[in-house]
Amino acid sequence: MFESKNKTTQVKENIIKFLLITASIISILTTFGILFSILFEAIEFFQIRSFWYFITGTEWSPGVEGSKFGAVPIFAGTFMITLIAMLVAVPVGLGSAIYMSEYASHKTRDYLKPILEVLAGIPTVVYGFFAAITVAPLVVKLAASVGLEATFNSALASGFVMGIMIIPVISSLSDDVIRAVPDSQRKASLGLGMTQGETIKNIVIPSALPGIISATLLGLSKALGETMIVVMAAGLRPNLSINPLEDMTTVTVRIVDALVGDQAFDSPATLSAFALGLILFIVTLVLNIVSLMLIRKFKEKYKVNTL
Repeated sequence: MFESKNKTTQVKENIIKFLLITASIISILTTFGILFSILFEAIEFFQIRSFWYFITGTEWSPGVEGSKFGAVPIFAGTFMITLIAMLVAVPVGLGSAIYMSEYASHKTRDYLKPILEVLAGIPTVVYGFFAAITVAPLVVKLAASVGLEATFNSALASGFVMGIMIIPVISSLSDDVIRAVPDSQRKASLGLGMTQGETIKNIVIPSALPGIISATLLGLSKALGETMIVVMAAGLRPNLSINPLEDMTTVTVRIVDALVGDQAFDSPATLSAFALGLILFIVTLVLNIVSLMLIRKFKEKYKVNTL
């Protein structure tokens, strides 16, 4: 009887293991499928246009005679808008996570967290309307009040709204990892005479840092791949500038513009979308690798410090 139960249990374990392995294989194959679907078209583009000029050129003018495909201004605009978004999202998201997990009462937290997470359920097209109709004119007025000139498609407006959009991503995940820090560590720190602020700074945040880095990376990836906000609020002009009050474009905007145009599918202007997608894929992959290295480093450091 016991042998029969053990065999049944073993069969169930094998079935679950098989299903989990299948799910992992599907995920991996999907990633490779996405990569290859982009790669082959990108290779076709680089056969008719210079790869070196694509990654170093500063002029992007497809669809005209003597067209040029220098992607530096496009990626500069992408990184500028993403940087502004992260400067908004990380302090606000992490600050709200620390407040809700360390200072707020259970009742307050039960009210605040659902309200904050409502932001995650708002469609990005609504954020685009908000950026174009409300934030962009406000940025123009504020800039004019201090003697500066800002465009209605400024990187600052779209980056600011994008930062608002990814606040709940960083806040919710950071809140979960901060709350996962064992309460015994807090009590031990307080028992040694540290204040609550010192405990959070020296004990809680270092313990939760790998999870916070993961949350930040997820927000960064979301910002890099955001489409609707930048399509509606950012400009179409590739502009290599460090002034956030000027109009800029991003990789996703140019991909949309290339694929919805009236160009032939095998034309350089259309194929350039796949080249941009490939470079964006590689950038995201590098960011993931760097983040994993940082997470491993902080885990090892924390493990050594607590021995």
